[in-house]
Amino acid sequence: MSVRKYFFLIGLFVFCNVFSQTTIKGTVKDSLQVPLSYANVITKPQDSLKNLQFSITDEQGRYKIELAEGSYTITASYLGYNAYSFEYDAIEDTTKEIVLKEQEDRLDEVVIELPVTVKQDTIIYDTKRFVTGDERKLKNVLKKLPGVEVDKDGTVTVQGKKITTMLVEGKKFFGGGSKLAVENIPAGAIDKIEVIDNYNEIAFLKNLSDSDEMAMNIKLKEDKKNFVFGDVKAGKGNQDFYRTHSNLFYYSPKTNLNFIENLNNTAEKTFTFKDYMNFQGGINAVFKRGSSVFKTSNSDFSQFLNSRDLTKSQNRFGALNITQEINSKLDISGYGIFSHSKEETFEESFNQYDIFNETKDAKTSTKNTLGIGKITLDYTPNSKEQWYFKTQFKKTVNDNNNTINSLVDAANNTFLTTKDINATYFNQNIEWHKKASNKHTFSFVADVTFDKNNPTTFWESTNPILQGLIPIDDTEPVFKLTQLKETKNTNYDAVFKHFWVLNRNNHIYSTVGNTNLKQSFFTDDSQELVNGTINNFNTSGFGNDLDFRLNDLFFGVHYKFRTGIFTFKQGVFIHSYNWKVNQQTKISKNKIVVLPDFLAKIEFSKSKKIQLNYNLKTSFSDASKFANQFYLQSYNSVFKGNENLENELYHSARLRYSRFSMYRGIMLFANASYTKKVKGVQNTVNYQDINQYLSPILIGNPEERWSLDGSLRKKIKNINYKVGLNYSTSKYLQKINDIFETNKNNNTSFKLSAKTLYDDFPTIEIGFKQSIGNYTSSNTTSKFVTNEPFVNIDYDFLDGFIFSFDYTKYDYQNKTFNQNNKYELANASLYYKNEDSAWSFKIDAQNLFDVNFKNRNSFSSYIISDTKTYVLPRIMMFSIGYNL
Repeated sequence: MSVRKYFFLIGLFVFCNVFSQTTIKGTVKDSLQVPLSYANVITKPQDSLKNLQFSITDEQGRYKIELAEGSYTITASYLGYNAYSFEYDAIEDTTKEIVLKEQEDRLDEVVIELPVTVKQDTIIYDTKRFVTGDERKLKNVLKKLPGVEVDKDGTVTVQGKKITTMLVEGKKFFGGGSKLAVENIPAGAIDKIEVIDNYNEIAFLKNLSDSDEMAMNIKLKEDKKNFVFGDVKAGKGNQDFYRTHSNLFYYSPKTNLNFIENLNNTAEKTFTFKDYMNFQGGINAVFKRGSSVFKTSNSDFSQFLNSRDLTKSQNRFGALNITQEINSKLDISGYGIFSHSKEETFEESFNQYDIFNETKDAKTSTKNTLGIGKITLDYTPNSKEQWYFKTQFKKTVNDNNNTINSLVDAANNTFLTTKDINATYFNQNIEWHKKASNKHTFSFVADVTFDKNNPTTFWESTNPILQGLIPIDDTEPVFKLTQLKETKNTNYDAVFKHFWVLNRNNHIYSTVGNTNLKQSFFTDDSQELVNGTINNFNTSGFGNDLDFRLNDLFFGVHYKFRTGIFTFKQGVFIHSYNWKVNQQTKISKNKIVVLPDFLAKIEFSKSKKIQLNYNLKTSFSDASKFANQFYLQSYNSVFKGNENLENELYHSARLRYSRFSMYRGIMLFANASYTKKVKGVQNTVNYQDINQYLSPILIGNPEERWSLDGSLRKKIKNINYKVGLNYSTSKYLQKINDIFETNKNNNTSFKLSAKTLYDDFPTIEIGFKQSIGNYTSSNTTSKFVTNEPFVNIDYDFLDGFIFSFDYTKYDYQNKTFNQNNKYELANASLYYKNEDSAWSFKIDAQNLFDVNFKNRNSFSSYIISDTKTYVLPRIMMFSIGYNL
């Protein structure tokens, strides 16, 4: 059966079933006819095989529920009111007005557990009202909650807003990242889920700090406290593929312990770059120093953590998280994370430079070992004071071997690159928060960070490397280059903040602080000759030994006021910058920069909001950009910094709108952002064949970016429809071969999908996604189009069986060269677990159609790439699991 016919049959089935339902709707009011918003209306079918359904009333007290034919008991409930129940036969559409009466104080009052409870900034989900018992992990539970979404990377959003902190029983779970939580916390341990908007871990700062954070707190069942639980899984596949995974949990009133382990060679990443960002450390967002950014040299901790398409993979991961309550005032928590991976990749690409084209293939093998440890002391002497003492340490050792074959104008070149990296990171942080009175609250932080990277890189080729750009001895039969590089960063921060509450609707916030940054940058480039001697490039303008120091003394004041549904906050940060560049020449500069910012928020209701943010931002480049001597950047590029660089300055604005209505079955989210650089650092590029000489310059109005994205979800009967749109455009200046050119980049993508939500029918999502990329430089225009029809199926059937299937067909087109490539990716699994057994069994297939490669395109400042990336072959695996 063709995919097109398959789509048609499923669509026909969905169409026919939509009209087999009836609707009951109306309002819930009190005895004075005042609408009760966020009341629960629950329908319990008399047929025990059907699931409970419910609705939450909107601001006008309206509710609406679509039901299959049958008999139901419908109950309306609201905190502080007596519940009201009635019988309903779903034969035809009906309107029912409900009136609730206030409860009298009674000792024998029955407590009603609501599916969803809304209290100010907190939403509480009673998960047993939504689950069927077949769920395995937290992510399976979350996907069944209204307004909650989980993507394939483990990112959780609630009503369109991203969860930034994940808690279990009020304590951070492995630093608060969501992926480790959704993939590992067992579904059977979960009692309730709390979503806390405007979250702040310091309770008395919640309404002061203008936090844009959102936390999710997992409440455990009583029988999972003071008890060890978790699961262990092991699988064996074809071609020696394997996978093992275990997670153990222990929670008690005073001690929490979590352990996660994973071994696999199927390219499964337990710890990714997004997870790493949650373990970065640094100071609390409460201590904003304005829109001032200090760039440090690229960290070598994270570069191998990105999820990539691989031809070979081996991963080992282990993590331990502990929280211990010493007494009522002191908690100690900490975690340790270890990750070790060996990976191989292979890519073929066609690269369009400004004046020539290149055909290239690259084979890379990497070995990455990463360790992270952190310990935190949380001291709360009383309800109005809190101290934090945090220490974090990171260490990584990376080995990277890369072989490149490059073809330009019939000239073939082969390059071998070997890179060994050793990096160390240390952070010490002390925070103090004190609520002196109802009007005055104070916060202080002192923070020191040390970061050291010292990569060693070797290049080797039988062809001359960077001929004409470096002082190479071209009489050698083999060209061997070596670079020693070391970067050290030491950063000291001290910030004091005062929150002054004039009254409920008027606040004044003041901030004073200082940042001191010290960076050193060292490079040594040379050629190893056949006779063993070293041709050092230092006598030809190479070799850097630079000290860069920057001090930022800043003061900020902001005024926040609320009136009705409006909230405004406006203020300014004044920065006094002093920086010194010490190398062959010494440069010392200072300047004062004023950075205003503005926030406006309109909260029409709890489910309908709009917010506008504006900032004038500034940033300083890292030390390597100031280095005035040459150094090798890659096998085909040489870089020289510019000691006269200054700070970048740019406008940034964002408009965000959200609308959520369970009554109408609508979730609407839209964002628009704009960035305009007034002053910016751009690299100039000069070509000599494929070789490049790059150097940064500071120019006016170099870049402008727009982006729009939005999504609309609409539930009609038992079908969820979704429309998503993303559009971004950028325009920036680029100096190529001493000529300024304007480059443009436009990307558009949209996604349409429909998803079934029937109790006794598979959950089927059918959709289509299209991505269009247009890249334009001075004399080159490229257009890429990717069409992606897809199907996702989840089916719980019989007793304990779960079938999952995902399929995507890619139609990739390079319009410029009239190239077309089609391929299909699919994965499937069949899972079984008897409700009364601790054992589970799973058969899964990865890359079901045994696809060899994927296509993608990319665009940078001076290159357009069309890339073919090879992937792992089909993997068939049988796994056995045991629940503790």
